[in-house]
Amino acid sequence: MANWCYNIVSYEGGAKTIKQLKNLFLGLAQKEKKDLCGHLPEFISANEGWLFSIRWEDDVLYYETKWSPNLEIIKQVAEKYKVDYTHAYEEMGCLIYGEASYKYGILTDVFLDAIDFDSYIEIEAGNKWIFENNVYESDIEILEILLQRKIEMPYKLS
Repeated sequence: MANWCYNIVSYEGGAKTIKQLKNLFLGLAQKEKKDLCGHLPEFISANEGWLFSIRWEDDVLYYETKWSPNLEIIKQVAEKYKVDYTHAYEEMGCLIYGEASYKYGILTDVFLDAIDFDSYIEIEAGNKWIFENNVYESDIEILEILLQRKIEMPYKLS
């Protein structure tokens, strides 16, 4: 049985294009309900990266993939519709946590690695975490701090 990777994609484009994307993904969601399996847009020729549990809320796409994010699939959608996007993803069972962005035709993927996950410790059976001598109620807050640092890192180099 696959571990599920949760994906959130926010597209940037004109209202007409965003509506077309919404219709595309809502159509895939309807197919999924009918067929009880994941789907890809018809113009994508791939044998992996299917979208499951697809929903569209407030102009944001939410879905799941098996094991890992389907970065190449989402990039192909953006290329077809000529839009930019931000793609957050996580699958904590395999220590996958990151954010990809596609702007001006360039895909950038920033993700945490084993060193990042080893930089904090869990105490009290998952109720608290210690990171940089501070106690946190949620490890997600720590992961966001670590990811944001990596995203900003190129700008801090001098």
